[in-house]
Amino acid sequence: MTFQLGLSLFVVFALLLGSLWLLKRLGAPQGQTAGLMRIVTATAVGPRERVVILEVGSSWLVLGVAPGQVSTLAEIPRQDLPSAPPTATDFATRLTLLLRK
Repeated sequence: MTFQLGLSLFVVFALLLGSLWLLKRLGAPQGQTAGLMRIVTATAVGPRERVVILEVGSSWLVLGVAPGQVSTLAEIPRQDLPSAPPTATDFATRLTLLLRK
């Protein structure tokens, strides 16, 4: 009885993983269109509103995204991203820096 239950659970779990893998493979763009658009950055400006910068070819589109609506706010030429300042991601390092202050 427990063997049947374990086998059934294994089969259901294997089907779930197989389905997820298949959805991931079918949903991913392939070929030339794979690199056509890219989200550069996004930031929340409200509980359900975002401003998104989308790279399309050699230009960036600044989009306002709200539930049920996407609006183009601006179109700017593609720019280089500024380098991010070095940050202490390790908890011990951050704690040490805070204690020194």
